[in-house]
Amino acid sequence: MTMKSDLINYLLEADDFVSGQEIANKLNISRNAVWKAINKARKEGFEIEAVPNRGYRIVSTDDVFNENTITAELKTKWLGADGNVVFIREIDSTNEEAKRRSMAGASNGLLIAADFQSAGKGRRGRTWQASPGTTIAMSYLLKPDFVPDLAPMMTLLMAMATAKAIREVAGLEAEIKWPNDVIVGGKKLVGILTEMAIESDYIQYVVIGTGINVNVTDFPDDIKDKATSLLIETGKKVSRAKLVAAAAAAFEEYYEVFCSEGNLASLREEYNSLCVNVGRRVRVLDPKGEYEADAYGINEKGELRVRCDDGSEVLVYAGEVSVRGIYGYT
Repeated sequence: MTMKSDLINYLLEADDFVSGQEIANKLNISRNAVWKAINKARKEGFEIEAVPNRGYRIVSTDDVFNENTITAELKTKWLGADGNVVFIREIDSTNEEAKRRSMAGASNGLLIAADFQSAGKGRRGRTWQASPGTTIAMSYLLKPDFVPDLAPMMTLLMAMATAKAIREVAGLEAEIKWPNDVIVGGKKLVGILTEMAIESDYIQYVVIGTGINVNVTDFPDDIKDKATSLLIETGKKVSRAKLVAAAAAAFEEYYEVFCSEGNLASLREEYNSLCVNVGRRVRVLDPKGEYEADAYGINEKGELRVRCDDGSEVLVYAGEVSVRGIYGYT
């Protein structure tokens, strides 16, 4: 921990003003060092009030996104808990960092977040990049003891968790486009990429990466009609730290249910209530040939159930599924 981090933690835990001398004594630093740390914290976005003869207090952390603010908001039991949060201002990819740390011995439940990632990617290698300060880029490192065949379902858990967090923190009616795009008003808000390493017949690790458009104000021409952000939808900035914490709490809850049952049976109803595919006409982009059908939710394995025009039922377990009225499909 840095001097600034220690200072922020101390102020976050305080109920009222704390004098400069008290901070200096507590952290065993000089008054001048306190002042320098205060100024550095302000430059990172912390709103710190200073009153003569009373000291300092943090007024707001809504625009601040770092390890301190994430940790202060977390209310999880094991995901990111007990100092298992890593924040990096700029990184190539939080998923790649999670893999590197796993190989170096990092444990289950590591939460990595970044203000900016330069080499993020989505499904099929699609690039994912936005300006610093506008998105959430985060990854979970998980080391489950179930068989590899179950791992793909974890992506659906993350979609549920993120949608729930957005509803709670931003007040938006976030929905899921099967299997893992989180959308608002028919436009994409969240992308999720799950990767894993397997040795013999067991999982070495699973990394779930999530990108959320938070304070993005504009998009490239090729996606501006398909993407949106929390700022665009709400007209105000949303605390990224609170959103990370809410998503982690929801994921932890869903993940524990999933691990205890080995499927999505108990979570299927909630997922389907959020799934925009349900009750809609969809186009299934099957490698064997595209076809249209009516979707009516997932099964306990996370497969999308669709009914074709001839009355037959098909289980879609992978690939792209377009929903009429979403992303330009009419």
